[in-house]
This record gives sequence, structure tokens and C-alpha cells, in this order.
Amino acid sequence: MRSTSGSAVVLFLLFLLSVVGSAVSGVVPRHDLAGVQPLSRVAIHKARLALEDKAYVKASPLLLGIKGEDSEWVTVEIGSPKPTADDWIGVFSPAKFNASTCASENDKDEVPLICSAPIKCFQYQFANYSNPDYGRTGKGFLRFQLINQRADFSFALFSGGLDNPRLIAVSNAISFANPKAPVYPRLAQGKSWNEMTITWTSGYDINEALPFVEWGSKWGPATRSPAGTLTFNRGSMCGSPARTFGWRDPGFIHTSYLKELWPNAEYTYKLGHQLFNGSYIWSKSYSFHASPYPGQNSLQQVIIFGDMGKAERDGSNEYNNYQPGSLNTTDMIVKDLDNIDIVFHIGDISYANGYISQWDQFTAQVEPITSRVPYMLARSSNALNVFTIISPVMNIKQLKILVLNMGRLLFTFSGNHERDWPNTGSFYGTMDSGGECGVLAETMFYIPAENSAKYWYSTDFGMFHFCIADTEHDWREGSEQHKFIEHCLASADRKKQPWLIFAAHRVLGYSSGMSYVAEGSFEEPMGRESLQKLWQKYRVDIAFFGHVHNYERTCPIYQNQCVNNEKLHYSGTTNGTIHVVVGGGGSHLSNFSGTVPKWSIYRDLAFGFVKLTAFNHSSLLFEYKRSSDGKVYDSFTISRDYRDVLACVHDSCPPTTLAT
Repeated sequence: MRSTSGSAVVLFLLFLLSVVGSAVSGVVPRHDLAGVQPLSRVAIHKARLALEDKAYVKASPLLLGIKGEDSEWVTVEIGSPKPTADDWIGVFSPAKFNASTCASENDKDEVPLICSAPIKCFQYQFANYSNPDYGRTGKGFLRFQLINQRADFSFALFSGGLDNPRLIAVSNAISFANPKAPVYPRLAQGKSWNEMTITWTSGYDINEALPFVEWGSKWGPATRSPAGTLTFNRGSMCGSPARTFGWRDPGFIHTSYLKELWPNAEYTYKLGHQLFNGSYIWSKSYSFHASPYPGQNSLQQVIIFGDMGKAERDGSNEYNNYQPGSLNTTDMIVKDLDNIDIVFHIGDISYANGYISQWDQFTAQVEPITSRVPYMLARSSNALNVFTIISPVMNIKQLKILVLNMGRLLFTFSGNHERDWPNTGSFYGTMDSGGECGVLAETMFYIPAENSAKYWYSTDFGMFHFCIADTEHDWREGSEQHKFIEHCLASADRKKQPWLIFAAHRVLGYSSGMSYVAEGSFEEPMGRESLQKLWQKYRVDIAFFGHVHNYERTCPIYQNQCVNNEKLHYSGTTNGTIHVVVGGGGSHLSNFSGTVPKWSIYRDLAFGFVKLTAFNHSSLLFEYKRSSDGKVYDSFTISRDYRDVLACVHDSCPPTTLAT
């Protein structure tokens, strides 16, 4: 969001050692790039020294997190003898930054001064942030929120705007009291219903400390479960920016498995590291409720959304409006967390796009949710806004690939950014992951898949059975994933788990989003052709999709035909699947086509999420809520008995015989 008064100051929090360089200079003017990854907007590789003796940057306090906090507000005081409307502040981490981390594949004419990328982007008028006189006096101050990311920080003052940054002054270094502390726990269902996994991030390698979780029920003794440790290096990335200017050390990712949990029991836990000198490093305490027994008849509440991304509470992403609804969605879920049992985020997770630092930012934002309820992912990584991935450091081969995909990209202004990269085994040969090629999503979050590189899995939660597909791998008939999907749907015991849910990122069902209508498909190409017979045969209740950044619900449908004319209440025989696009989790919204198809019951161009409430084996409530106010804007109920699930409808039952 841009202001129009005062001196324009771009606050570009270059918080992590990931470099920006994928500026889109020479393509289109920067102010036309709505929905672009903020870190790609700064040509930091062009930065040059222009130090001013009388310029200064001072950051305080010097020490953060002295009471164990993992985020703190910092005050930055700025002074420049020659203030301009193009001045901006960058926050670097680690505090010492130079060209020593530039990879050879950057292929620039000159060696750049700076090779570390920002984690935040902030462009605004100083007048809006208590600095109305900066343009005249050259003095002002700003407030930033920093999170613990395993390194110290320094702030740098630049002039020359985003395109030609000139370094004027650098601040003192500041740091968290323990930069290596365990932070941002992420719960997820294990491979069995009575297992919970806890994943977290720290700065401790296994040659420094032993990671574990101390946990127990409120009515029993505490126990300790060991954790495994993973990490990855620059060589694990498939391309730029993740492999070059977007790289930052991810620290160490630990996962512990809490097994043989009692149904519905409340457990407390804290993350621990035992140093080899015998001392311990602890996180703060958290709690969660174990999952219900499969088929258990009790109140069960599920949240589903896609395409959320992250935003900054200090306002540092406002200038390009990249994920404007992200914080609202997060906050509304947190507000209702006492009435939520499990969350499904069906793709487009952090929108890091190869800027590794953004995964820390995302896990910090969702920590109030992920530390208390299972946070289950579906994978994504398809079409970026085309302008996001045009970089001055792209080679000719990369540009050729981009041009081949441009027709689709220009229509698809939704970002699926975790997996796709050419020649890496993904179904789509685009560069949408920014070189991450699935490594970050597979490492930062646990999923109960047999192979984390193949992001499809099933999970049970009480009366629900979920089948999660991976749309970045082939799902068509004859494929490995198609066999999994049929097995998952067939394995549901509908007497115990009457509510059968299918979810994937790209729209394999129905959508009247403008991008799909422009293609003439109303779906991901080849989407439902191989799956609709399975949905019908196994009587899937609801199929959820993201990818298109809006909300849309269909009638119960099969082969493009509504099979039920009701809109608010469905009862009796399951004769078709309801398809729901719920991609308005937080990223820039996607327009609908002007024509409303007959099968489209409700459309909403707003940020929001879905809540499912199973009251018992016969009654389900569906609610779509906007993130702006938490109010319900679309809803329906399903009422039926087990015999209704068994009843035959078109293409749902095997052949019968007249023999007795």
C-alpha cells in the first residue's frame, strides 16, 4: 500500500541471508506488480557503497528475548545529511553482510556488494510513521518486529530507491539472548490415529545437543521422547533464487513422535535440548488434545483453507499487497481455536518462492495455531505471477522455459510455490518454487506420507476420513497416485467414518475462476476426468481445492450435472460430490468469470476459510467464514443415515446378479 504524502521511505527488512536480486527491471514498471513476492522487488545485487560520515542508524535494544521471548519490537533511529524520497532501510541477518556468499551461478558483470536477501519489504511515507519532517531534517525513527532466526541483525540505510540502492550507513548489531533457542512447534497427525508429531526449529546441531520433547497428560507423569534432526544446504536447492540470492541457513529441523496417546486427552509439552555439558535449553510450555478414536461419536471441528502465505504485523509488506488477508485468516482461527480440533492448509503455504527466510516468518506467524492443534498440509507449487520470477540473473535456458509457460502464467495469478522446478520429477515443468523443489515444505512440516517427496496421504480424525492428493504429481488413471487415491477412498469405513473428504491444491473439480474459464476448462486441465468416477463410486461428500484465490461452492455434481437441486440442506442418498474452492486464505484475490455456471451455488471474492462441524454420524454442518469479521457467509447441512451412504446411484455400485 502506497502513501502519497511526505518523504517516501522504503523499509525493506533484509532480515535474512537470502538475497534479493530477482527484481523485475526491464519488464514492467515496479508499481504495476501487484501480487509479486516482495523480496523480488529490490535489485540488491546492484548495491554500491556511498557511505556518509554524518549519516547514522541506531538500533535498540541491543539484546532481545531476555525473558525467553521469540519475537521483539525494535526501535531504529535514522539520520541522513542528504535525505531523499528514495531512502529506505534494510535489516540484515547475520549482521555482517558482504559479497562473500554470492554463488558463481549469479553470472553478473560485476561482483555485487551484497548477497543477502530481505525477509520483509516495507515501502511507505515517513509521514505515516511519526516522521513527518524526515525530508526536511533527515531524522526519524521506525519500529520493527523481529523474530528469533538463529543469527544477529543489523540495519542499513540506503538511498537510490529499489532499483539502484546505495549504502549510506550501517547500524550496530543486535541479537536475541539465545539465537539457537527451540522455536515455533508444529503439530501434525502421525501415521496412526493415536500418534502426534511435533516439529520445531533450532540452531542446535546433533553435535551440540540432544533434542527431545518432554510431555505428559495432566493426570500422569511426564516422559521424554527423542527427536530426529534434519537440515539442508544450498546444494539441496534446485535453482535461483533459493540456490543463490534467496539462500539463508535454515538451522536445524527436529521432529519427535508422541505415541500411544489416549483419545481426546489433554497433554502438555515443551521442547528441550540437552547440551553435552549436562545443562538444558527449554522452550515455553504448550498443550494439545489427542485425536478422537476413529469413529468416535463426539463433536469434531475442522478448518480448511488454501493459499494463505504470510504477512508482517509491523506493516512491512504493505507496499505491494502480496498476501493482504493472511494475518486476518490467522487471527480469526486463533480467536476460535478453543472450538477447532484440526487444520488443513491445502497448498501455497508460505509463498517464500525461493527466499528461505520466509519459512521462519511463516512458522512464527502460525505458531499460535500449530502449537495447539494438528496442522496438516497439502502440496502446491504452480503458476506464479509471471513477473515474480523474471530475474536479472536468469540464464537463457530459464528464460526459454518461462516463455513456454507464459501463456498459462499470465492467466494464473495464483502462486503454488513449494515443488515445481524443471527436470526434477514434478508434473509441471515450471519454475514456480523459486528453486525450492519441495525441500522446504517436506522438511519444515511433517506429513504422514509413506514418502515425503510424494505428498499424498490419508488421515483419520474421529468420524472423518481424509484423502489428500498431491497435484504436483500425476494423478491420472494408471499413475501411482491414482492407485493411492482409490485405495484411500475405498478404505474408509463409512459406518464408523461417514464423512469422506477429498482435498488437493489445484482445482481437480470445478471452478469458474477467470483463469480456468479463459482456458475453457473450468478445472485444472485433465483434472476431474480421471477422478470423478472414483468420487462417485466411493461417495465422497466434499472435495476441497485451493489454487484459485476466492471461494466457490458447487451443487452436488457428477459429470457436469447437478444431481440435487437443494442449496442449504442435503439429506438422504449421497448422489454426488460437492466441490469447494477455498483458496482465499490470504494471498491476492483471483477474479471470477462474468458468467455464473449452473452448478455454481455460491461465489465470494473475499478472504476466508471453511469450518466443518460433525455433530454425530448423521449430521454435518458446513460454514464458510470471511477472515475480515469471522461471520458466516455461506453454509449448508447434511443429514443422513448409514443406509443412505450404501444406496446405489449412477456409477456408484458394482454389478449385481439375479442369482439366489
